[in-house]
Amino acid sequence: MKKKFFAIASFLAGLAVATGAFGAHGLEKMVSVEKLSIWEKAARYQMYHAFALFFVAWAITQWQKEEKILILSGKFFILGTILFSGSLYLLTLTGTLKILGINLAYLTPLGGVAYVVGWFLLMKASWRAQS
Repeated sequence: MKKKFFAIASFLAGLAVATGAFGAHGLEKMVSVEKLSIWEKAARYQMYHAFALFFVAWAITQWQKEEKILILSGKFFILGTILFSGSLYLLTLTGTLKILGINLAYLTPLGGVAYVVGWFLLMKASWRAQS
């Protein structure tokens, strides 16, 4: 799983650079300053959690007894990126979080919760590995 997490982290980090660049150079004339700030936050959190996923891949090699917890942590970081950053990108581009009349505004906070769960699982693995 460590190789998959490393590959996904690499993809998410590269995508964060691309989306950040697009926000800085392509969106600036298309959306408001407020929406541009939302886009930038999505790209920034995506990059933070790509690095977190790199760390999870590394931790799996160091704390093999905690691999199950670490894998779960990595999955929560990926889920958080999809929900949190994805919903903010959608909001910036469309001006809404409604698709086919369905309100998706709950996706952003759920993504934030997924990020927090991922960090707590990483902490738990670290704590147990040192015992």
